[in-house]
Amino acid sequence: MPEILDIETFLDRARGVTVVDVRSPAEFTQGHIHGAVNVALFSDAERAEIGTCYLQQGGRVAVMLGLERIGPRMAEFGARLTALANDSGGELLMHCWRGGMRSASAAWLAETLGVRVATLYGGYKYFRRWVIESTGHGRRVHVVAGLTGTGKTCVIQALAAHGESVIDLEKLASHKGSAFGDLGEAKQPTQEHFENMLALEWRAQPTNAPVWLEDESRNIGRCSLPEALWQAKQAGIFHVIELPEEARLMHLCEVYSGHPPEVLTARIESIRKRLGGERTSAAIASVHAGDTKEACRLVLAYYDRCYRESAGNVPPGRVRRYSFDLLDPAAMAETLCAAT
Repeated sequence: MPEILDIETFLDRARGVTVVDVRSPAEFTQGHIHGAVNVALFSDAERAEIGTCYLQQGGRVAVMLGLERIGPRMAEFGARLTALANDSGGELLMHCWRGGMRSASAAWLAETLGVRVATLYGGYKYFRRWVIESTGHGRRVHVVAGLTGTGKTCVIQALAAHGESVIDLEKLASHKGSAFGDLGEAKQPTQEHFENMLALEWRAQPTNAPVWLEDESRNIGRCSLPEALWQAKQAGIFHVIELPEEARLMHLCEVYSGHPPEVLTARIESIRKRLGGERTSAAIASVHAGDTKEACRLVLAYYDRCYRESAGNVPPGRVRRYSFDLLDPAAMAETLCAAT
């Protein structure tokens, strides 16, 4: 019989042992334990078919149908599990949706083939409950803040290189958090998977040191910060970076000037109502004229206004300000560390 692990023990062991998720491909795509390998016992269509059979004809008939579907692939399935175990010290961690029949069946097969197996109590459903309940609690938060173009993401990365506890929210969300935020990024994860990755990152941070986050809005593209983490961020210490406008514009030009004009103009057009018709038209004209710097200057009017409105909600006692002449992430990170 496989060992059944609680969530904390399961995640600890997952640092060195391969996690096998035997749910269907669609379930896995929606969200999974980051780093897990999907070895689906049933296809999406088969899962739906067996589920319907269970509801209409009962458990025994559904089990027989499942055996009929997996039977022809049993050797292939077993070979896949064996190969993964060989790369994982002869051991696998395994789960399905509720820690039920799918993971039990796969674990039985793996053990029959000589693989050591442990399963997750309650399955992925229990993991999801842990994700929701754990993220945002038990750690102090420091926030890297500042107007658009002050290099907040670069500073976050420099803080990580400096040895600080950092969670790069934009990296997890595959989005820079503005109308231009998807440019140069991979496809965004689902909300569910974003929450999963965030929970594991949160868990990985030590409890005796502050966690550094970038000052993001609640929504980063299509991904939303969980309520508890949002509240923890809003209650944190805000380290506001101040940089001259010319330095900010130089940084923004470095980030966005490589994108085609039609892509940039489409993003500018998407904020026309908030930017204003005149500024929008002028910014688009600047892009087509090859003057990315002027386009950025015009768009900054909108983003600066938004930032100042949100920054006004932070009590002055939790705000630290730092003025720099140049964008030097390493020097900025060192200054912020020295002030904490």
